[in-house]
Amino acid sequence: QVQLVESGGGLVQAGGSLRLSCAASRSIFSINSMGWYRQAPGKQRELVASITSGGTTNYADSVKGRFTISRDDAKNTVYLQMNSLRPEDTAVYYCRARMNVIYWGQGAQVTVSS
Repeated sequence: QVQLVESGGGLVQAGGSLRLSCAASRSIFSINSMGWYRQAPGKQRELVASITSGGTTNYADSVKGRFTISRDDAKNTVYLQMNSLRPEDTAVYYCRARMNVIYWGQGAQVTVSS
């Protein structure tokens, strides 16, 4: 079992940057995959980026070249660095851990103004 707590969301102007953090309640070293998802009002939750225990990353086409996912196993934390933010990036961002069961954080609001 693992608890996930996101932080770092907020309001930013278009073109700005934010860094989200996802702190886990236990070691993430052996967690198969951790990722960031987002859900905008009236839309389905979608994958933003993921990273495996081996460090392999995957990104949605809409964020490639702008967002970077990373993990610090010593701090049990996964990060999402978001640059060149656009209004369409506005959403609640959720951290997810995939083990035998899927775990979700409570979400962090990111709002990008034009």
